[in-house]
Amino acid sequence: MEPIEIGLIVSGGLLVFVVLGMRVAFAAGLAGLVGLIWIFWAKKGYDPEAFMWALGIAAKIAGQVPHSKVANQALSLIPTFILIGYLAYYAGLTKALFEAAKRWIAWVPGGLAVATVFATAGFAAVSGASIATSAVFARIAIPEMLKIGYDKKFAAGVVAAGGTLASLIPPSAILVIYAIIVEQDVGKLLLAGFIPGAFSALIYAGLIIGMALTIKGFGPPVSGYTWKERFASLPPSLPIVFVVFIIVVFIYNPFGGDAWGTPTEGGALGAFVVFCMAVFKGMRWAELKDALLESAKLSVMIFTIIWGVLIYVRFLGFADLPGAFSDWVTSLDYSPMLILIMILLAYAVLGMFMDAIGMLLLTLPVVYPAVMALNGGEAVSAAESTFGMSGPMCAVWFGILVVKMAEFCLITPPIGLNCFVVAGVRDDLSVQDVFRGVAPFFVADAITIGLLIAFPAIVIWLPSLAG
Repeated sequence: MEPIEIGLIVSGGLLVFVVLGMRVAFAAGLAGLVGLIWIFWAKKGYDPEAFMWALGIAAKIAGQVPHSKVANQALSLIPTFILIGYLAYYAGLTKALFEAAKRWIAWVPGGLAVATVFATAGFAAVSGASIATSAVFARIAIPEMLKIGYDKKFAAGVVAAGGTLASLIPPSAILVIYAIIVEQDVGKLLLAGFIPGAFSALIYAGLIIGMALTIKGFGPPVSGYTWKERFASLPPSLPIVFVVFIIVVFIYNPFGGDAWGTPTEGGALGAFVVFCMAVFKGMRWAELKDALLESAKLSVMIFTIIWGVLIYVRFLGFADLPGAFSDWVTSLDYSPMLILIMILLAYAVLGMFMDAIGMLLLTLPVVYPAVMALNGGEAVSAAESTFGMSGPMCAVWFGILVVKMAEFCLITPPIGLNCFVVAGVRDDLSVQDVFRGVAPFFVADAITIGLLIAFPAIVIWLPSLAG
């Protein structure tokens, strides 16, 4: 049997494992190990005496992969970004941010829901984890919305959808993972997430205002705040702006010249600054311990998925499945843009059965080379490309598109993690309630993705300035 055939069979088995409910990390690791054994044993003609030799080679490869790949310095960004978010919560910065958004924005139709969206976007700028963002605002924003008469399902949906913004707005753990998988510049990808993330928040806000204007009794605006009260709410929320400013200036140095540090160092500096703020605001040892434990739990979950999937990715390399898929995609007699849209639709379907990080880790080693081939290759110039952008910019554009699809997967049934988190925080909500409440935001996400495809400049303009 040819390696490509083994690759297809093992990949099919992996999908079966995932659909049956096995965790992606373990399913991918098991599939990768079995596939490696199969490929090496097949080279020996399935000689029974060679099986142990094939097992030894496969085990050696599988054992080396986690350390060799996860030792990548860029991955240290993930725990620091997650820690920033939890420390900001325990420092009380999230409450201050929500209060400021409420006082300044809640006067518009559906204002408290709109304020929640912008508050989650602001918190996303210091938190690299969508799950953490959803958990924090489920405690803060939902009670406020229920007090003034919002439907509890929609209130939960606003928080779950708003939490997804942390996937795009830097610092983003998923963008870091994408950059490492496809071997692209982490800094440029993080920079590229700013405008699409803000754009997504505006689309969400527009949807809410439209619903408030057309649905009777949807969500009354909150008025009565004086200008003095509004301006008084700004100082407590400024620390978040300060932390974002420090990270951006440290990594990108907008004043000219070389960057002052790497993204990893910028993340560590941001975590230290937020820690100092939290201590200044009276954070106790118990709260610090909770922040560290929650950060460790989420980081370990992400790293375990990476370890398992990278074993599977190494198997794909031996099976030459990425090259075969790329050749097949470029041979299709359809327009490249239509093929790209079909790939993104496939992500929407996969997201119903897999978590966002696992989905990207499993598919990008195969899909990314195909998309780059559609554009003309890694080194193609903008003038000679299919999508009108150079190879590196196409990698950035596609990265934002797939991460936006990953956002979409965080709220799609049956395993939308953000919906489970919100339901877990609120005893009065079931997971089904949250899924019903988040449904209108599917339309907003579809509009956002369509506009990002139609107008790539929304994504690539900012990173192109970085050179």
